Amino acid sequence: MTPLARKRLGRILLNTAGVLVFLYAVFPVYWMVSTGFKANDQIFTTEFIPFPTHFTFEHFERVLTEGVANNSIWLYMRNSAIVALGTVLIGSAFALLSATAIARFRFRGRSTFLVVLLIVQMLPSEGLLIPLYMMVKRVGLGDQLLGLIVTQVALTLPFGVWMLRTFVAAVPKSLEEAAWIDGAGRMAAFWKVVFPLVAPGLVATSIFSFITAWNDLVFALYLMSGSEGYTMPVALQYFFGQKGVDWGAIMAGSTLMTVPIVVFFLLVQRRMVSGLVAGAVKG
Repeated sequence: MTPLARKRLGRILLNTAGVLVFLYAVFPVYWMVSTGFKANDQIFTTEFIPFPTHFTFEHFERVLTEGVANNSIWLYMRNSAIVALGTVLIGSAFALLSATAIARFRFRGRSTFLVVLLIVQMLPSEGLLIPLYMMVKRVGLGDQLLGLIVTQVALTLPFGVWMLRTFVAAVPKSLEEAAWIDGAGRMAAFWKVVFPLVAPGLVATSIFSFITAWNDLVFALYLMSGSEGYTMPVALQYFFGQKGVDWGAIMAGSTLMTVPIVVFFLLVQRRMVSGLVAGAVKG
C-alpha cells in the first residue's frame, strides 16, 4: 500500500469513528424527542419503533396545561432560569477577576491556590452536599433561590477560574502595555484589549456553568423544602409514581427542558468565535 493510500485509509477510518461517536452521543437526544411525540401504545411496547408512526402532542399538552405538583410547569422553568442565569453572571464575574489576578500577578501561595482548585474539582459534588447545606442554612438563605445560586457558584467557580486563567495568561502583556502607551488606563486596557480576547473562555465557562446549574437535581431537591422553589429536574421526578412511570410526560418535559440550553448555546457560540481575534487590532 502506497503512503497516499494509507493516508486516505487513515482519514476514512478517522471520519468513520467520528461519525459513530456522533451518532452514539446524539441517539439518546433523538430518542427522547421522538418518544415525547409517540402514543402510549408505541412507548410501552417491546417492538423497536425508531420513528413515531402517529405524532401526538398529548404528552406536551398534559405537561404544559396540567403542570406538576399543583404548579405550572413554567414556574419550575422560571426557577431553573433564575438559578442558571444567576450562576452564570455571578460565577463568571468572580472567575474572571480571580483568573486575572492569578495570571497577571505573583503572590505568595499562588501555586498552592492552583493545587487547591484542582483538588476541589476532583471532589464529588454530592460529598459537599451536607457542608454547603449547613452553610446556606446558617446564613439564612435556606429555601431561597439565592441560596441555590450561591451553591452552584461555589461548585462551578473552581473550573471557571482554572480555565479562564489559561486564557488570560495566553494574552501577551505587550498588548496591555501598548494600550497604556496610547493613554489608556489599566481598567480601560483590560476591558478594551484583554476582555475581548478572553471572551471565548468566558463563553465556555458560561456554558459549563449554565448546563451544570440547569441540570442540577440533588442540591435543588435538598435545599428547597417547598415545591414552589423546585427547578425542572426536581419537577420531572414527580412523574415517577407508585403505579408506574409516565415516560411520555418525562420525555416531553425533558425535551422542553433541553430547549433553553440549545437557545443559550446558540446565543453565545458566535461570541466564542468572534472573540478569538477581537481586540488584537487597534481601532
